[in-house]
Amino acid sequence: MSSLISVLVVEPSDIITEGLRSLLSQAGGYNVLAPMHDTAMLQERLPVLRPDLLIINPTILSSTPKAQIASLESQRPSMAIVALVYQYVEKHVLDLFRFQLDIRCGRSAMQTVLKEAIQSTKENPDKEIVSDNYELSDRETDVLVLVAKGLSSKEIADKLNISIHTVNSHRKNITHKTGIKSVAGLAVYAMIHNLM
Repeated sequence: MSSLISVLVVEPSDIITEGLRSLLSQAGGYNVLAPMHDTAMLQERLPVLRPDLLIINPTILSSTPKAQIASLESQRPSMAIVALVYQYVEKHVLDLFRFQLDIRCGRSAMQTVLKEAIQSTKENPDKEIVSDNYELSDRETDVLVLVAKGLSSKEIADKLNISIHTVNSHRKNITHKTGIKSVAGLAVYAMIHNLM
């Protein structure tokens, strides 16, 4: 049995996100993550949530949508990105998306768009992020938990009886392997992976 396709919906309307969740659940094969209502924390949550499919309302992108889409693609190249369309979107913004899901389309058309988007990422396996395959070492996990608890590098060094330089090396490796730079993001990562 194949694994479920993890889907993250970024859309301000609860009605639309719940409608998509319902349709995808009925279709089967999808794990719909808790939706986001804006893009404020999107960059930070991607490495933690690791969605296979991002369905996003293009009207909520930043004032530089091309740069934001490029950033999302570079951060998680194995993720398919689909524009969720139900209102006017400027052509130059819509052209940034290879796949578009119009909410007025039927179930079969929706399934076709999503399957094509997922298939497009499988056709380019060289796009996979190398860091997705990295596992944290036991010591890196120890450091991650202490960072997530809010300890400073010096406090971590004292607690684990290692040098501050070693702690900073572990922190650098953790950031590289998880793709998460902020303490808050690392705390979420630790909680999601039951490390705390």
